[in-house]
Amino acid sequence: MKNASPRPAASQPAQRPAARATNLPSRRPRGLKTRRAILRQAVNIASLEGLEGLSIGKLAATLRISKSGLFAHFGSKEDLQCAVVDQARDIFVEKVIRPAAQLRGLPLLRALCENWLCYGEQKTFPGGCFFSAASLEFDDRPGRVRERIVGLMKKWLGNLEHAARDAQSAGEIRKDVDVRQLAFEIQALAMGGNWSSRLFRDQNAFRSARAAILQRIDQVATPAQSRK
Repeated sequence: MKNASPRPAASQPAQRPAARATNLPSRRPRGLKTRRAILRQAVNIASLEGLEGLSIGKLAATLRISKSGLFAHFGSKEDLQCAVVDQARDIFVEKVIRPAAQLRGLPLLRALCENWLCYGEQKTFPGGCFFSAASLEFDDRPGRVRERIVGLMKKWLGNLEHAARDAQSAGEIRKDVDVRQLAFEIQALAMGGNWSSRLFRDQNAFRSARAAILQRIDQVATPAQSRK
């Protein structure tokens, strides 16, 4: 490699970027920890004010750090928004997906629904479900942020559909049920609960959504699986 052989003292300034680069691994854990802390605060702000309401300047002022410090982590507002979406995804996976990872079929479907409702009801984000808000905010805005949100929401619907399909194969859900339609209905009810909770400050919104979702699952379950 070019940096492997020694160079005259006069050429040392040109080597400094490479020297700094060799120190990156030792500083990386601290840098990642700082980045995660920044993103966690950014997700909270975005959940309340929207991703478009989030800027490097506003985030820097909230965290009381320099804009240049933030630019070291995020080169643009769009980069910041994409990173915030990814951080929200990681939190969603930790709260909703991972706790149900060992289940299959109908128990998995019920657990995913329950975990999602708890995630919203317990205000994981101060502004309610991050993806419910972001989906509405970016439904007609082209670009990388929208593409990220669309991809993640499709994966979530795919998780619901896959669990329902497995349940159908196991005889836990009736054969005549359209599992894609079922996943759509579950998501619509859950998002409706989040909407009512945020817009009307309805304390019973998630309880109503939970009852409606469980009733819908019971309607499609085979008799032996109802109310289990």
